[in-house]
Amino acid sequence: MRDAAPTTIYLKDYTPFGYLVDSVHLTFDLDAHATRVTSRIAFRPNPDATDRTFFLHGEELKLIRAAIDGAEITPDVTDKGLTADVPDAPFLWESEVEIDPGNNTALEGLYMSNGMYCTQCEAEGFRKITFYPDRPDVMSTFTVRINGDLPVLLSNGNPSGKGEGWAEWVDPWPKPAYLFALVAGDLIAHPGQFTTKSGRNVDLNLWVRPGDEGKCAFGMEALKKSMKWDEGVYGREYDLDVFNIVAVDDFNMGAMENKGLNIFNSSAVLASPETSTDANFERIEAIIAHEYFHNWTGNRITCRDWFQLCLKEGLTVFRDAQFTSDMRSAPVKRIHDAIDLRARQFPEDNGPLSHPVRPESFQEINNFYTATVYEKGAEVIGMLKRLVGDAAYAKALDLYFERHDGQACTIEDWLKVFEDTTGRDLTQFKRWYSQSGTPRVRVQEDWADGTYTLTLKQRTDPTPGQEAKLPQVIPVAVGLLGPNGDEVRATEVLELTQAEQSFAFTGLAAKPTASILRDFSAPVILEHDQSNAERAFLLAHDTDPFNRWQAGRDLAQDTLMRMILQDAAPDTDYLDGLLTVLRNDELDPAYRALMLGLPTQSELAAALHDRGHTPDPMAIWAAVETLRQATAQTVQDLLPRLHSEALVDGPYSPDAEQSGKRALGSAALALTSRLDGGAMAAEAYDKANNMTLQLTALSCLLRARKGEAQLDAFYEQWQHDRLVMDKWFGLQVAMAAPEATPAIAATLTEHADFNWKNPNRFRAVVGALAMNHAGFHQPDGAGYALLADWLIRLDPVNPQTTARMCSAFQTWKRYDPDRQALTRAQLSRIAETPNLSRDTTEMVSRILGA
Repeated sequence: MRDAAPTTIYLKDYTPFGYLVDSVHLTFDLDAHATRVTSRIAFRPNPDATDRTFFLHGEELKLIRAAIDGAEITPDVTDKGLTADVPDAPFLWESEVEIDPGNNTALEGLYMSNGMYCTQCEAEGFRKITFYPDRPDVMSTFTVRINGDLPVLLSNGNPSGKGEGWAEWVDPWPKPAYLFALVAGDLIAHPGQFTTKSGRNVDLNLWVRPGDEGKCAFGMEALKKSMKWDEGVYGREYDLDVFNIVAVDDFNMGAMENKGLNIFNSSAVLASPETSTDANFERIEAIIAHEYFHNWTGNRITCRDWFQLCLKEGLTVFRDAQFTSDMRSAPVKRIHDAIDLRARQFPEDNGPLSHPVRPESFQEINNFYTATVYEKGAEVIGMLKRLVGDAAYAKALDLYFERHDGQACTIEDWLKVFEDTTGRDLTQFKRWYSQSGTPRVRVQEDWADGTYTLTLKQRTDPTPGQEAKLPQVIPVAVGLLGPNGDEVRATEVLELTQAEQSFAFTGLAAKPTASILRDFSAPVILEHDQSNAERAFLLAHDTDPFNRWQAGRDLAQDTLMRMILQDAAPDTDYLDGLLTVLRNDELDPAYRALMLGLPTQSELAAALHDRGHTPDPMAIWAAVETLRQATAQTVQDLLPRLHSEALVDGPYSPDAEQSGKRALGSAALALTSRLDGGAMAAEAYDKANNMTLQLTALSCLLRARKGEAQLDAFYEQWQHDRLVMDKWFGLQVAMAAPEATPAIAATLTEHADFNWKNPNRFRAVVGALAMNHAGFHQPDGAGYALLADWLIRLDPVNPQTTARMCSAFQTWKRYDPDRQALTRAQLSRIAETPNLSRDTTEMVSRILGA
C-alpha cells in the first residue's frame, strides 16, 4: 500500500477559486507538540468563478473548532481538507487547529530545527498549518500574532506590536499562502540598513544561532548589493520597512523568498574565509540575490497556478545570472551556467523525467522544482531578450510590472507584454514553454564564389507524452573568422524558425571559419562536423569567450571519445592548444582555470549513447584520468609560473580577482599532484590560511590516494562546525577511487556525525555517491543498492529529499544490460515499498517508464 493513490492534475482543468479572501488574521500559540493556530479569514464570493464549492485544504491538522460569522459549525473533514455550507455573501470564517511541529520531519509547514520554529510553505506546506485555500491565485493581506516564550518571534511584513511573550506582524501586500513565513527561536541579529532610491530607510537583519555571528557580514553586503542592483537595472525598489533573513540548519531547499522574511538553508547564507570556499561565497551571493529579486518577480507578481512556476523561477534565475555577471566575470558565469545546464537539465530533458518548461500535468508539484523549470526557464528568458534586444526587453519589463503588480499571472500574460511592446507575434516562440526535449541543430556549410552559406536543421527527439515536435524559434548567434584569425563578420543573431533554413554571407575574400552559437545563445545541442584543426583555430583565435572555451571542450571530448573507443593516445592538437591558452596572461585566470576542465563523465556517457555506443563507466573514468595525466605532463614546465600567478597579496577577499587567481592555482596544484604524488599539496595544506586553499589541498591529496593524516586533522579542527563537516563527508566520497566509492559512502553513513535526517548531511554523502559516476555505476550494483536502501529509509521521514534524489537513476537505460537489470531491481524495490510517498511514487514510476 502506498501513501495515497496519486491524482493527476491538469493545466487545462484550471478554474478560479469560488471565493476571494480580503484579509487573514492568524494567531499562533507555540508549543513543540501542540501548537494552536487560530485563523480568522474574511471571504466573499468570487464574481469570476463558476464553481462555488467551499473547500479548504488541510493536512495533518486536528480541528478544534470552526465557525462562520460567529456561529459554530461542524464541517466535513477528510485527510485532504474540509468542506462546509457557506453564505452566498461575504462572511467571516474562523477555525482553531492543533499541529505537532516537533515531529514534522518532512520539513514543510511549521516544523522545528534545533529548537527553532520555522516554516516552509512552498509549494503546498501552508495546508499543514491551518485550513485554507492553499493555491497561489488566492491572495490576501496577513496579520499574524505569535505567542511564545522564545526571544525572537518573526513573520512576514512589518512589525506592528511586541510585548512580553508575543509579537504581531502585518504584511500590507496581498500574497498567496505559499509565501507565509514564521520563525521563533533563540537568535542573534546581524543588523544593517539600506536607503532606497526614494530615500526610505529599510532595516536589514540576518538572524543566526548563537555562535554563527561571525559568518554574517558577507551575506549582509550581498543583500545590499542586490537591492542596489535591482533599483539600478530593473527600477525595482523594496516596499517594506524591514527585510529579515534567517539561517536554518534543516531545510529541503537552498532558500525561500517569503515576503520580507526569507528563510535560508544555513549553507546558502553563512560564510567566513576560514569555513567557506570561493565557490561557497559566489553561491551565497547568487542565492541571496535570487531570493531578494523574487520580491517583485514572484511576490508582487506571482503565478496563477503551479503550472506557471517557471514564470517566477525562470525569470528570477535569469535576473540573478545577470547580477552575478555584473558582479563577477560575465564569460565565466556564462560558461558555468552552460556546464550546469548540460550536466543537470539536458539529461532530464532527454530521459524519463522530461517535461516542458511549463508542464501540462503533475501528480506531486514538489517534483517539478527542476532544472527544466529553473535553468531552462531562465534560458528561455535569455533567448527572448536576445531576440527583441536590450531596449525592448527593458520596456517590456516596465510594462509587466506596471500592468500586473499585485496579480497572479500566466505565461500568456508574460508573453503578451512583449507582443504589445515590440509588435512581434510570439506564438511560435511560446513552444519553448510547451515542448519538452532539447532541440538539436545540425550545421552544414557551403563555400562558393565569395559566398559562405550556412544551413541549419533543427529537430527535437520524442519525449514521454510528446512524440511529434514542431520547429521552434532558435536564436543562433554567429560570427565569422578569416584565415588570419581576424573577425570578418561580427556576431549576428540568425533566427532559425523552420525545420531547415539557409543563411548566406556574401562578399567574403576567403572561406571563413564559423563561430556558431556564440555566448550559448540557445539551450540546444549543436551538431557540427568540424575538424580538430578548425577547433584548434577557434581555440586560438575566437573572439567570443564562450565559443573559445567550447572549442577546447570539443577538442577534449573528441580525444576522450577516441581514447575510449579506439584506445587512442591523447590528441596533441588539444594539448598544444591548451598550452597556448594557459600561456596567455591576458586571459582572466578564472577563464584559464575553466579551460583546464574536461567534460564530465556523465556527459561522455551521454555522448557515447547518442552515437550508438553503450558507455562503460570504468572505461570513461580511465580515459579521463589518462588525459589529465597527459595534460599535467604537457604543461609541467608552465606550472611554476601558474603557481606564482595564483599568489594573492593581502588579506583574503572572495571577490572575482582573488577568486580567479585561486581557481587557477587550484587547477595548477591538481596537475602538480599528478606529477609529485601530492608533495606540494601536503605543503599547501599546512600553509593554507583559508578554506579554499585548505580544501583544494585536501582534495588533491585524496585524489592522489594520500592524505589520511590531513583528513584526520581536518576533522579534529572542524568537527564542531556543521557546514564544514558537510564538506569533509562529501569530499571523501567525491574523491574516492571508483571501486571503493560505495564502501566508503556506506562507512560514512555509520559515522557518529552522520545525521541522515538533515538534508545537507544526507546529500553530502548519499548525493556525492550518486555524483561519482564510475563509483555509482560499479558493475556489481553496490552503488545502486546503497542509494536504494537510503531512499527507502528516508522516504517516510522526508519525501521531498527522497524524491529529488531518485533522479540519480534517470539515465539507467543508457548502460549495459547487466547494469540495467541491477538498476531496475532497485527501482522496483523502492516502488514496492509499503506506504511509499506520493512524491517518490511519481518519480520512480516515471523513471521506470510505468
